[in-house]
Formats: sequence, structure tokens, C-alpha cells
Amino acid sequence: MTSANAPDRAARRRVPFMALCVAFGAMNAVGLLPAKAGSFQECLAALRPSILASGVSAATFDKATSALQPNPDVFVLAQAQPEFKTPIWDYLAGLVDEERVNDGRAMMQRWAQALATAQAKFGVDGATIAAVWGVESDFGRSFGTRPIIQSLATLSCGSFRQAYFRTEFTAALKILDHGDIAPEQFVGSWAGAFGQTQFMPSTFLRTAVDLDGDGRKDLINSVPDALGSTAAYLRKGGWTPGVEWGFEVRLPQRYAGPSGRTRKEPMAAWAARGIVRIDGSRLDGGPNAGLLLPAGPNGPAFLVTRNFDAIYSYNAAESYALAIALLSDRLRGRRGLATPWPTNDPGLSRADRRELQSLLMRRGYDLDGKADGVIGTKTKQAISDFQAKAGLPPDGRASVSVLAAARGR
Repeated sequence: MTSANAPDRAARRRVPFMALCVAFGAMNAVGLLPAKAGSFQECLAALRPSILASGVSAATFDKATSALQPNPDVFVLAQAQPEFKTPIWDYLAGLVDEERVNDGRAMMQRWAQALATAQAKFGVDGATIAAVWGVESDFGRSFGTRPIIQSLATLSCGSFRQAYFRTEFTAALKILDHGDIAPEQFVGSWAGAFGQTQFMPSTFLRTAVDLDGDGRKDLINSVPDALGSTAAYLRKGGWTPGVEWGFEVRLPQRYAGPSGRTRKEPMAAWAARGIVRIDGSRLDGGPNAGLLLPAGPNGPAFLVTRNFDAIYSYNAAESYALAIALLSDRLRGRRGLATPWPTNDPGLSRADRRELQSLLMRRGYDLDGKADGVIGTKTKQAISDFQAKAGLPPDGRASVSVLAAARGR
């Protein structure tokens, strides 16, 4: 993992935060303007007394913030979260692919003892813990590279969720103050999540555990600590040992009954409506469950239990929770989805995305020489331009139709 370069003190200048917001016209519409006018450093100075009162030392605060500059990119990223912007069949295609399944099974073997210890202590099965690890950081390959302190300070001074991010900013400074993580390693996502399983700073302070027994809670360099902390979080989030997250079901034709993750009913009630397991067998008891229809009644359907809700608590998006759940099933050796998504143009696995990027670069598109499977802005722009030239709707999606056209089919 590489750390970002520290800001150059000589080049530092006071940037009015209002100017940053104006630079991004969409911010005003979604409530991202700062609570008060003034510079970024004035905002930090105003926060200093309350943060010091919470227990952070003046030396830690001053060292972390004296040369800090805001990063307005975090606001752009806040408006483009894939869990809410991406069709679920695209979202899952890249998260629950054969590559991740194979990697996950290998990692479960490699870290079998740590997973067994975490399960024994917290009651969360190893496949679910590993699935979170796989989705959050690709089993430790991708932590994020944005300085946590910079991101949270920026969001604290200009965010539409100012109180929330100020709490996280304070927690992040406490982590530095305690010496849990070296400043140069304290990097992660735009929103402040970090480590193997992407904990927010306040979650780290509340939940992280020292599973490897070395006296430190290290979610960056210690896989056992990260796996144990994830299990601890899920248990606190309501995980019940021995209960399935749920399973795929088959609806009767023209189903028009109730649905929703939070509308839990006994299995007998769902059976009375004609719902059966995906293999056609009857619902034969079990915990109360809600009917999840992530793409409507014409797509895959699931009965989900309280353990699905525990996964949901990790990142409040049903598509995210479903990715964890389905990946955990595959890691257990179970089959994938039986019901196709209601689309005639499915999304691509990461391997297919890398192939598409390679084909686009051969056609002259500038993707910075990267075929990494990450569909960022340049890749989307290239896809959209290629689609227009190929007579396809220029929506920028990395889909089966685009890959086929790029292959010349």
C-alpha cells in the first residue's frame, strides 16, 4: 500500500471553502454547501476546541491539520456511489464473479485458523466474514489511497452530513493519538473507511478486536484482526449464529403480494402465497423472513432473515448486502443464481471488463494504459464513444453487447 505525499507547506494557500463548492455546480442542489463561510483552515480552527475536549491531544490535532488542504473530489464521489447508481446486475457481475469466488476459497484455506477463531468467538461463519473481506478490499488488494484525515476534514467542513463526518474526523484523530495506525498508512476510501474490511473510524473505536493477540488492533497489517473485527461488528449488528441469511425462491405467476426486506413474516405465510424454494421444494419452517425483490417480481427473489439485515448494517444498501450474501453462498460451494436478471444485456465480470478495456485501447482510446477492470470516468467515456460509433445506445455501460461489438462480433 502506498501513502499519499504530504502537502507542501511552502505551496500551501488558504482556499475559501465556498469557492470549492461553487466549482462543483451540483453540490448546491444536494446540500453540500458549508455551514459557514470562510476558509478551510478557519473551519478546522473552529472545530479544534471541541475535538480537543473529546480527548485528542493538541499535538496530534495540530500535526495532522496544520498543512492540510481540502479535497473537493470527495463530494463528486459522494454523488456516485455504485450501490445506488449502478443496475444491480452490473453491480453484482463485478463483485460475485468466478475470480472472486476462487480467490475467496483460497483465502479461506490460507486463513482457516483465524476464521475458525472468529466464528468460535462471535458466531459468524467463515464464509460470510470472507465475503465481506472480498467485497470490501478484494481480499486486501485494494484498501483505497485517499488520506483519511484529509477526506474527513473536507467532509466535516462542507458536507451535507456535517455532524456525522465531524464525529468520524474526531474518531480518526483519536486513532492517530492512540498510535493504532501510522499516519502514512492511514489511507482508504473517500468517505473515511480503511483497512482490510473498510471500517469507519468510529466503528474501529467501538468494535475492533485484537484477534492475533499481539496487543494491537491493526486492521491494515493484520488479517486476523480484520476478520475478527468484522465478525464482532456483524454480531453487534444482530447476527444470529446458525441462521441462514436467506435463499432464492420462486414466486407464483403474476405475484402481487407484499414484499420488502423489513416486512418479516413466518415461512408459513409466504408458503400460503404460493412461494417455494428455487428448486420447487416447499418452505418448511425457519425464522421469519422478508421477501426481497431487488429487480421487481420478474427478477430473482429471495426470502431474507435477520442475518441479511446484519449484513445490511455494514453498508446500508440492499445491493451491497446481497453481494455479500451471494458471495458467501458461492464460497460455501453452493450454486449461483438460478433466475436471470430482467435484462437482455447483462453486466461483465472483472475479467471481461479487463478484456473490454484492452480492446478499447487497441482502438486508440486513452485509458492511461490500464486494463484493471475498474470502470472509471475514462473507461465510461471511451465506452460511450465506442457505442455511438457501433450503433449502440451510448450509455457508457460495460455490458455484454459492448464487449461483443468490441470483439468484432
